[in-house]
Amino acid sequence: MLPVQYRPIGVIHSKFKEPQGTPIQASVAKGSAGFIEIFPEYVEGLQDIDGFSHIILLYHFHRAKEYRLRVRPYMDSQVHGVFATRSPSRPNAIGISVVRLVEVRGNTLHIEDVDVLDETPLLDIKPYVPQFDHREVSRIGWLGRNIDRLPHIHDDGRFAARS
Repeated sequence: MLPVQYRPIGVIHSKFKEPQGTPIQASVAKGSAGFIEIFPEYVEGLQDIDGFSHIILLYHFHRAKEYRLRVRPYMDSQVHGVFATRSPSRPNAIGISVVRLVEVRGNTLHIEDVDVLDETPLLDIKPYVPQFDHREVSRIGWLGRNIDRLPHIHDDGRFAARS
């Protein structure tokens, strides 16, 4: 198989300078403001994005340490397969967040509910459309016994590469 390569389309900026203390999901980062700087060659692709209240960000976990296939996630004390977690340390260090789009000004997107580290490379943006993206689910695996802890859990640095 041929190698897969991506180029960032921009950079996400937030108040979170270090992994430790960063919210672990956008749903508990309510009101946390940030902005996205889109590189000039991609600005044309922003046409009509201001018609959406929320957008999906796909980004590179640029500060994640080398991956392991079994990890102890933030919301449990047991080890799980990495694909049954939202760990940033994964074979392809790709993150996803749904954020609120507040304003578009030129090549800058002002966003809220940001759970992403400052200077994170942005790979792609997609509009969030509830009719496409929202699903009623009947089970959430091991998280079912821990989901009530979500508002109280922040990044503790366990998945960050040592500088």
